Formats: sequence, structure tokens, C-alpha cells
Amino acid sequence: MRTPTMREVAALAGVSIKTVSRFVNGDETVSAAIADRVRAAIDETGYRRNDLARSLRPGQRSTTLALLVGDLTNPFYGSIANGVMGVARANGHNVVLASSDEDPEAERRGIDDLLGQRVAGLLIVPGAMDYGYLGREVAQGTPVVFIDRPALGLDADTVLLDNHGGARKATEHLIAAGHRRIGVLVAASYHTTGRRLDGYLEAIRTAYGADAVDEALVARLEHGTPGEAEQATAELLALPPDRRPTALFTTTNFLTHGALRAMRRLGVSVGPGFALVGFDDFPLADLLPVPVTVVSGDAAEMGREAARLLLARIAGQSGPPRRVELGTVLTPRGSGEQKP
Repeated sequence: MRTPTMREVAALAGVSIKTVSRFVNGDETVSAAIADRVRAAIDETGYRRNDLARSLRPGQRSTTLALLVGDLTNPFYGSIANGVMGVARANGHNVVLASSDEDPEAERRGIDDLLGQRVAGLLIVPGAMDYGYLGREVAQGTPVVFIDRPALGLDADTVLLDNHGGARKATEHLIAAGHRRIGVLVAASYHTTGRRLDGYLEAIRTAYGADAVDEALVARLEHGTPGEAEQATAELLALPPDRRPTALFTTTNFLTHGALRAMRRLGVSVGPGFALVGFDDFPLADLLPVPVTVVSGDAAEMGREAARLLLARIAGQSGPPRRVELGTVLTPRGSGEQKP
């Protein structure tokens, strides 16, 4: 599909090209009524200011890819970024990196800014729900690949981990050590951790029966921050002895951090009587007094695979969207092998 022009916006809004240019460049002297007409015309045509085109020679294409992640402080996303950049550099592309801080509104603004630079393609770790608004961009030739979480409202290539299988593997590991009362911390608002909760529930029900899940041991957190995890862990450990968990499954590395803080504050140690398995590895996990057993996927490979998919689309590959699901590995280090 052809890219809309400023001339088409001007014609639809009934104003001059100069007026459209003044509006898109933030000129505050454009009246509110005119601004509303231009804004409506931009929305209808799908026009975006092409900042990058000004710096490109005629016929030259952008070699810049854009990667937007949820939280740059999370080592998991750092590994994804490293994977993306390695493949991009090997193929003569640069990468612009941005973070949404898990804020859907900030994510939308960030994506708009990146598209305004006319990047060659977008790699997104989605935090919002509906990405239908990107359909026009895809139709106009800007490919999109989603990483770690599927996106609603847009059929696009997606690279995921086997979250359900990994969580079931972690829970079965604790069951095999003899645990029956296994607490779980989960950020309930995300597809990824929702799948991990499903894997936990399936393992419990398979081992102990359909009615074996104790909802008091399922801590559903709103955002999945370490602070929420610390509070939830303290509440689980404060349950009466016959209800208290003898093991804990934390469904992200941030939740593992919070759980470990609560345990240290309360004087509860990993050891005989209490076990812990986390999903996603984290720095120094193997250097703690009792190293942390984790289930993890190769985040860097997720980034590499996503970059390969995006570059293939940029090169003209057609066909239906692909969904790639990478496996997980359980790494026993000591914390997950403790008996109840």
C-alpha cells in the first residue's frame, strides 16, 4: 500500500500544505479549529511525518530497526535486546531501543515516535491489549514482530517461550521433592504469567486431583513488582501451620527477588522444610547461600529469532504470521530440591 502524503492530508482537511507542516511540527499558532481538522485528516489517511526521509538519499531505505521493551531494568529484556542487536549488526542494521515501563500509554507514544522516524520495522514486547491501530502501518510496509507476549488485534509474527510447559516443569519438580502445599506468586494481568499459572494449576491437579488447588496459596499480584511479591510472600508465610506452603514457585525473576527479601526479613531460609523454584534466571542466583533453582528460556535467542523474522519480512517474505515457541530448561541448584 502507498504511503499517504502531506498533500493528501491538506486536501482532505481543506488547508494548505504549509498549514499541515506547521501543525505536525508543533506550531502553536495553528488555531484549534484548524488543528482539529488536520488531526482528523491525519487519522483518516494514516499519514506520519517522515523525519528519517529527510536524511536519506533518494531511493535509499532505512536500515534502522526499533525495539520497544517493557522494563530496561529487567535482565530478561536486556538479554532480548542483546540478541536483537547481534543479528541486526550482522546484517547491516542499527537498533533504536526504547522502554514503555509497562505503561500502555507510554508504549503507544513510544511506538508513534518510532514510526515517525520511519524505522524499517518494529520489535515489540507488548504491554497493552489491542494493537489493531498498527494494521495500517503493516499494510503500508512496516513489519512488526512481537516478543515474549502475543498481541491482540493484529496478526503478526510472534516469538514466545513455552510458559505453560516451563511452569508445569517447575511445579512437578517441587512435587517430586515431596511438596504438596506449593505457593505461587503470579502477576495476573500478563498473558505470559497467566500461562505460567495455568501450568502450575495443571501440575497440582494432575498430581493430587481436580480439587487439590488451595486458592489461599495462589497470590495474584496486580503489577508483579518485587514489593508486591515481598508482601504476598509474607502473607503466605503467616498462614497457619497446616495451611502454610512448604515450597514456593515464583513466576518471574522480579517476583523471586521480592520473595527472597521477605524470607530474609522474616528469618525463613531455603533448606529442609522449605523450597523455592523461580521462572527466569537472574544475576547471582547461583551465588546465594542456597543457589536458586530456576526454569528459564534463552532470552537472547528469543531476540535473535525475532530479529531474523523481522529482517525476512523487510526483505519481502510473505505468508501468514509465524508463531515460534522456544523451550525451557530447569536448572537445579539446591533451592528447589529441599524436602518438606
